Amino acid sequence: MSETQLLVGPFNRVEGDLEVRLDVSEGQVQAAYVNSPLFRGFERMLLGKGPLDALTITPRICGICSISQSAAAAFALADAAGGLPAPMGARVAALLHMVENQSDHMTHFNLFFMPDFARPGYAGRAWHDRVVDRFTAVKGAGLHAAVDARARLLHIVGMLGGKWPHTLAIQPGGVTRAPSSRDKIRIKASLTAFRKYLEGQMFGAPLETFAELATLDQLNAWETGDIGLFNEVSQDLRLDQSGIGAGRYLSFGAYPGPDGHVFKRGTLAGETPHPLDETAITEDVSHAWMLGGTQAPLNGQTLPDEAMREDAYSWCKAPRLDGLGYETGALARQAIDGHPLALALAAEASVRARVMGRLLELARAHIAAESLLDRIIPSEPFMAHIDLPRDGTGVGLVEAARGALGHWLRIEDGQIANYQIIAPTTWNFSPRDAQGVPGPLEAALVGAEVREGEDAPLSVQHIVRSFDPCMVCTVH
Repeated sequence: MSETQLLVGPFNRVEGDLEVRLDVSEGQVQAAYVNSPLFRGFERMLLGKGPLDALTITPRICGICSISQSAAAAFALADAAGGLPAPMGARVAALLHMVENQSDHMTHFNLFFMPDFARPGYAGRAWHDRVVDRFTAVKGAGLHAAVDARARLLHIVGMLGGKWPHTLAIQPGGVTRAPSSRDKIRIKASLTAFRKYLEGQMFGAPLETFAELATLDQLNAWETGDIGLFNEVSQDLRLDQSGIGAGRYLSFGAYPGPDGHVFKRGTLAGETPHPLDETAITEDVSHAWMLGGTQAPLNGQTLPDEAMREDAYSWCKAPRLDGLGYETGALARQAIDGHPLALALAAEASVRARVMGRLLELARAHIAAESLLDRIIPSEPFMAHIDLPRDGTGVGLVEAARGALGHWLRIEDGQIANYQIIAPTTWNFSPRDAQGVPGPLEAALVGAEVREGEDAPLSVQHIVRSFDPCMVCTVH
């Protein structure tokens, strides 16, 4: 059996730099090695800075999930101080975070994922002309509608956070701006407009109808909106059998507040979610161009190996929980939250499952955002006083659009002595660990079809994009 190597990358419509080396034999991927080729060094920039500087610096890691980074930094600082944000401040922070994540999900589906099916390689398929009309890059009618809806939704961040990205509105004690009753009316109007777009174009039906789907048979029968078109594409290309992962999922819990998390935290490896022990998280550097051994994040370091040793192939570390790799993202969140359709999709662990999990969350989170807005009371405090310690440690765990994001902070003598970040794509695009176990994407790529003459196989691109990578967050 002859085996060849194929280097795929850089990828278009992916945030940041990504290369994937494939061992190919008999028209299939036999092994994959995922490289994050750009070292950025944000964790090292934070050393010696004042603790509050983390609120300014960490959101600059990324321009599309900056509120996620901001929230994680604020929670780590609050944890170090032993304090909690004001309840109304926590609700506003959660709403800001929801808006960013919703915008991200909708953008991924319309601008990053679906345009692949408009490629000439799929010409002649029964659905191809309709996909071309809706999702051709720059020209598609669906893309124009999505960009307009996204801009209108992000008006909420402007009202509550002053700007997007890189707002400083989220602080350890709450938020910097208390919304008025008039603001609530305006925010409600923006949420209503976004619902109208989702129901009119993406879902083609009330959000509640999609959110109530419980089985794969019910999902397979969905025919309306852009999701119905994707369903047709997925069934024709058998995307439910592509990019099969290990079926282990992780969530830090999404949108914490005085009423608990909107979506629960935990792990899933089978049919039943389990509690999460974040103290069991380590960072393995066996195949990363990093120095130092496997350590817990609070004790970890970011020391680039300038020699770039030959047994490593990525700047990305390999996060592990109890020694195992975990997939994270919207599918993980919804399955761990116990939604029956998400649990069925999580067992499938495919390209189709990840995309449908994201769309399920788009419906459920919008309903949750409307409910959250109703519980924001303008007359109550939105900021609590919090004194940061001269010495201490803190952990901030949130759910970005792409999954579990953690910040680990150590303060000594009033300065940041250590700061470690594990982003969702660090989990999903990690290299092999000391035992040689591949990361989630590496495992999902095994078995992908490689057609004769393909230098950037379509099946590989679908699998990569099903994880919605953000490479600029991966190596900080």
